Amino acid sequence: MVNDRDNSLEVATSSILSSRPESGALYYLVNWPDQFTIKIFDKEHLGMQETWRWFGPDDTVTLEQIRQAGASGVVTALDHIPTGHAWPLEEITTRQTLINENGLEWSVVESIPVHQDIKLRTGNYRAYIDNYRQSLTNLGERGIRRVCYNFMPVVDWTRTNLNFELENASSALRFEMSDFVAYDIHILQRPDAASDYNQAQLSIAAERFAGMSSEEKARLESNIIAGLPGGEGSYNRQGISQAIQAFQDIGNEGLRSNLFAFLTDIIPTAEAAGVVLAIHPDDPPFSLFGLPRVVSTAQDARAIIESAQSTSNGLTMCAGSYGARSDNDLVKMVNEFGPSIHFVHLRNIQREADGSFYETEHLDGDNDIVGIINALLNQEASRRQNNNLLSEIPMRPDHGHAIGDEKNDPTVRPGYSFAGRLKGLAELRGVIHTLTTLGQRG
Repeated sequence: MVNDRDNSLEVATSSILSSRPESGALYYLVNWPDQFTIKIFDKEHLGMQETWRWFGPDDTVTLEQIRQAGASGVVTALDHIPTGHAWPLEEITTRQTLINENGLEWSVVESIPVHQDIKLRTGNYRAYIDNYRQSLTNLGERGIRRVCYNFMPVVDWTRTNLNFELENASSALRFEMSDFVAYDIHILQRPDAASDYNQAQLSIAAERFAGMSSEEKARLESNIIAGLPGGEGSYNRQGISQAIQAFQDIGNEGLRSNLFAFLTDIIPTAEAAGVVLAIHPDDPPFSLFGLPRVVSTAQDARAIIESAQSTSNGLTMCAGSYGARSDNDLVKMVNEFGPSIHFVHLRNIQREADGSFYETEHLDGDNDIVGIINALLNQEASRRQNNNLLSEIPMRPDHGHAIGDEKNDPTVRPGYSFAGRLKGLAELRGVIHTLTTLGQRG
């Protein structure tokens, strides 16, 4: 598939692999195995691939709109397939064909959910691992090379407020620590939860809970335990309590050991399939409900890479997730882990002293987005010099504010408005093009 704006050539593999790539050109596989090809980009078009999170045919944002936004890649998953089941080749092909017919590329799978039994190494985990391997093999057969996944126990990304109103009347996602503590202590009533918090936090949470209406309590619970598309489903209060206890029993070291064992199980399959894995950090990157966290810091990322030294074992650099900790230097992390970064989420956050944060404009917040992008572009340049076929790093604007008519539209997924992400993509594109142009001029 050739995108006109790439000013690219498509050349048969047999005619190009025998020659040395031209200086400054970018090469990678596309449409494999139907047409084994190499894409060659002119220098002026080098830069991170712009992608867009799409929730499939039922998404209110259409593939046509994604093209109109200027993205060339789609980030999606087969959310209708239950967690733990293998993704059939036919289902993958159908989704890929739909994307290609709309002039786009299925650039990244986000995600193949990891079943909780795998995380606990219990129950049917062996069968689920076999199914995971089969999914990777089938994706490789279709030339889909990047898979984002996470190893968060029980709850995926967690926010307490999905419609936090900003000064300009748009709304954003927010994690409010006092609301979370109020839920944990007074609504969920997790045993011994109070020992995880200091007295100030407990006092503020008690006051917050006392002022909540029944409707506010119900909405808070829904926001926290609702889950994500493709997950194992939303929890009820009893279910989440049982799930929490199981992971508390194994602790940080147990969960880390199970993650490393999972990588040992699947990396050989990923290598054989030509697929790279990119683990997403914990969100937020600190313990919730006393649960273990093993993908929250630079030290965690380093341990993951070292646990299975393979090009197929890599990271998703989510600026918003890692950036919710003040002790994570994101530019430094990109410089250190650059060769292992296979996918990027670009968003920004404003941190608060008690651990609360909200999602800001993409270029405004505590994260040095310009510095992060510059480090990523340098990493791409290094990969091109080494003739790396996966030199291009796909990025997507992660989350976006609800603005305009979408703010009050109940069909819009919180964080995934069209206009808000379009605004974010435009801002990020401007940074990428500016840095690329300045780099070319020396």
